Amino acid sequence: MAQEFILSHQQQRAFQPQKLSAPRDFVIPEVAKGNDKTATLVLEIGAGKGKHALSFAAAHSDQQLIAIERTRNKFEAFAKQATQQALSNLTPIHADAIAWIVHAIVPNSIARIFILYPNPEQHNPNQQWLNMPFFEFLLSRLQEGGEVILATNIKSYMDNAEQQSIGVWQLPTVRHEVPANSQRTHFEVEYVARRETCWQLNMRKPVGYQTRFDG
Repeated sequence: MAQEFILSHQQQRAFQPQKLSAPRDFVIPEVAKGNDKTATLVLEIGAGKGKHALSFAAAHSDQQLIAIERTRNKFEAFAKQATQQALSNLTPIHADAIAWIVHAIVPNSIARIFILYPNPEQHNPNQQWLNMPFFEFLLSRLQEGGEVILATNIKSYMDNAEQQSIGVWQLPTVRHEVPANSQRTHFEVEYVARRETCWQLNMRKPVGYQTRFDG
């Protein structure tokens, strides 16, 4: 079964992590070094102003959340709230997520990855997360049995993500509508208020799953 995963991954354009430079002022936070084998490490990509990250960290004191945001003004608003709330299990990161993950996250270390309402990249579908070769690298950083959780209000984005998850990445995948009272992110609050349908995709990494970046 593992061989099938490898063959499937080789059908994609190969991701080349060695070509990515580390972000400016890059420092690996202690929590990401993998020294504490008992820590449950969670990653959020595109944290925005931190609404989900802050509430998740407050509600899950037994888990360590690394939340990455690239846009400066959003990150500064997030970091200010994080400082005020002084959550010891939350690490805000201002960086491009792909470069930061390549240089900071070790294989098989993340229990859960949140990608909530990413840019739909409707005019550049190659930049959608599950269409990118980088997604294989991201899966290599996920623990066996760990999950990637993707949410969007764009049906075509969700349709494609579901198809890629099952057909290309061969992941056990569950799709469902986000409850109408959910308010995890500022975007979600806005979409729900407009009575738009939002979807969530839960993708699990099976035991024995192999990538070219397992280390």
